[in-house]
Amino acid sequence: MSKHIFVTGGVVSSLGKGLTASSIAMLLERRGLRVRMQKLDPYINVDPGTMSPYQHGEVYVLDDGAETDLDLGHYERFTSGPLTRKSNYTTGRIYQAVIEKERRGAYLGGTVQVVPHVTDEIKSAILGVGGRDVDVVITELGGTVGDIEGQPFLEAIRQIPLEIGKKNCLFIHLTLVPYLKAAREAKTKPTQHSVGQLRQIGIQPDILIVRTERPIGRDQTDKIALFCNVEKHAVIEEVDKEFSIYEVPLGLAEHRIDRLICDKLGIQAGELEFDDWKDLIQRVRNPQHEVTVAVVGKYIEHRDAYKSIYESLDHAGFAHSTRVVVKRIEAEEVERQGPESLLQGIDGLLVPGGFGYRGIEGKIKAIQYARECEIPYFGICLGMQTAVIEFARNVLGLKGANSTEFAADTSHPVICMLEDQRRITNMGGTMRLGAQPCVLTPGLKSEAAYGKTEISERHRHRYEFNPEYTQQFEQAGMAISGRSPDGKLVEVVEVPDHPWFVAVQYHPEFKSKPQSPHPLFHDFIAAALVRRQERIGAAV
Repeated sequence: MSKHIFVTGGVVSSLGKGLTASSIAMLLERRGLRVRMQKLDPYINVDPGTMSPYQHGEVYVLDDGAETDLDLGHYERFTSGPLTRKSNYTTGRIYQAVIEKERRGAYLGGTVQVVPHVTDEIKSAILGVGGRDVDVVITELGGTVGDIEGQPFLEAIRQIPLEIGKKNCLFIHLTLVPYLKAAREAKTKPTQHSVGQLRQIGIQPDILIVRTERPIGRDQTDKIALFCNVEKHAVIEEVDKEFSIYEVPLGLAEHRIDRLICDKLGIQAGELEFDDWKDLIQRVRNPQHEVTVAVVGKYIEHRDAYKSIYESLDHAGFAHSTRVVVKRIEAEEVERQGPESLLQGIDGLLVPGGFGYRGIEGKIKAIQYARECEIPYFGICLGMQTAVIEFARNVLGLKGANSTEFAADTSHPVICMLEDQRRITNMGGTMRLGAQPCVLTPGLKSEAAYGKTEISERHRHRYEFNPEYTQQFEQAGMAISGRSPDGKLVEVVEVPDHPWFVAVQYHPEFKSKPQSPHPLFHDFIAAALVRRQERIGAAV
């Protein structure tokens, strides 16, 4: 039987439950355990696919096409256990399943209630992640204790120890100990109140992890243990990290949380293998080089909107012992000010994905500047489509070339919606989603990055390169360097005569890890380093 760990949060949101849960999973994996992760989100949307990035941050896509919470990106970056649509449930998805059962008559005419019907559906979702091939399931509950929408989930996880035995379950609560400068002391009362709410529900935390701005000391953690009814050695402080989120596992390992969990769950596990991760952190803390990459997007003010993009740039920097300084630029600012002043002194330009017309002309101007000034360029999804539009207008001379997403009546629809997408009416879960195969053209930069011609990457989009324009683009100097196996869909374009100009229809950022950066991000940063060295040499 799988053991279950539940991670809850209190006091405030954005404490880092996802990072903490991921770090714990990584430590357990490195002790030889088979770990699976899961996120329960209390909002009523069926999935985050239709939510604004300003509301939710990025939508993380899995191989099976599930549109999920961004915390699943942390899960994949820290661990190796496979994730599927079973790894992320929302209130909306749970209620949708319950209502469908009611419509089919599955409840035999009974009154459908939160308890037991909704909670049973939640428990089924949680227990469905475990199995004979899984030692530990870590389930993170979104939001904070006390949120009205989270109550059915808390009730469900309260019931699970009654079904599978308390010895098979562990509750970890992440909370905040704020430091008040006026009083010059840390305050434990918010943590006490948060744990008190959990205990009123019927959940007694086994381990408390307290987030702090600065170390709080043994006296304070002992006080928390006393008032929260938790063993002293099970109160762990997690101090804000100075350099990188990838330091979080180190701090937890120093407190031996992996051993504590194994002891409490009665798990026999190997010794912690961690030296390679410590080496990685040394490279993070002591970079030998630095490059500046501009990210031009429409959701720049919300840092989580491009979370996986920023992490992937960091991963590539780790591989090159390079600090990647990200210059975040609103696409509309490029429209207003022009690219020359905003992009001056950069070593690379990345245009990420997105939807809607706002900021498109700014992205196109930025791409033109990078192409003409021979600045390394990396386009992702919409960044590929805008690169095609820019090339069509300024190299092919196709005046007014555009995507039918932005101009339905354009005379040159170089990006358009293909027939199978035009018939779709619902917005949710209807794009081209998940892992899709791609065949690369030998001898070009994309194939050189991967070191092979057959790849698989994750997609999330509706619009495609219009194949009617293929010959014109290739004759003008833009290579179609990646296609679907049947040759119908364009996946990668690049400009061979440019130092590094590669744009892809898919989302490579979803397959990058700290110790294994995505090949395209790796080579993009390598090209940016070359650009940096050339600029320094020219200045000297």
